[in-house]
Amino acid sequence: MIPDANELVLDASKLVTLPEIYSLINRTIEDPNCSISDIAKAISTDPSFTLRLLQIANSPLYQFSSSIESVEEAVSLIGTTQIRNLALSMSATSSFAGLQNTLISMENFWKHSLLCAISAKHLAGEMRRCEPDTLFTAGLLHDVGELIIFNQLPELARASLVLVMDGPEEIKINEAEKRVLGFDHAEIGHKLAEKLNLPQVIQECIAFHHQIKKAKAYPREVALIHIANTVAQMAELNSTDPFNSSPIDPAAWEKTGLSESLLEPTMRIAQEEISQIEQLFIH
Repeated sequence: MIPDANELVLDASKLVTLPEIYSLINRTIEDPNCSISDIAKAISTDPSFTLRLLQIANSPLYQFSSSIESVEEAVSLIGTTQIRNLALSMSATSSFAGLQNTLISMENFWKHSLLCAISAKHLAGEMRRCEPDTLFTAGLLHDVGELIIFNQLPELARASLVLVMDGPEEIKINEAEKRVLGFDHAEIGHKLAEKLNLPQVIQECIAFHHQIKKAKAYPREVALIHIANTVAQMAELNSTDPFNSSPIDPAAWEKTGLSESLLEPTMRIAQEEISQIEQLFIH
């Protein structure tokens, strides 16, 4: 018998917990009396995390004019909300590493996720109405439900992939999952994000990146992740033709106000930045 989505997430949540350093940073930032110095002290309790944060602050993700030498400087320049999103991104890649599988390589999974994250951050910068670091995190985590399905239900996950690649009709992976399992990776990812108490905007981006018209609270952000997912696929294929990738819902352009002319330059940026950023997020 196939477990329902809630049972699947309950089992997977035993393997996925966010590290204490993320909880500490989150609690510190939520304190209305906290200062930049307080946040820097919280980060500095974990030397490994501190080193990665400084490396990322000096990476192409931020492109500051001069080198960032201290945690306090990084917090001051990046911003507290952005630091929390960055901490979540850094924590998530290590936390989800426990969901190993035999169907796809974790390296390929995270490469796609990072290409989507980089694309989302740049598109958010173009749009100027979304917070780029929040969208980076949402892009990084948009497909985590796939890891749960691959890890917990490998044979049924394989059947879904076969239906996409060799089925009698053209079908998207989320549609194949619904036929085989009764739910898809977006629903599973959303339920896990709820259990981990992730920010609402990230929950909605995970839940609806394939069905953007269902987004209620954050329709622009969801539509942007939908576009970034296709850009990531274009980057993986090194194709400037979006028709070789997942089709973009026309409503996504209306909701974001972005232009299709951004697809190729955003893809090129993602391809240029991925090698450096991949080293910082994936161990």
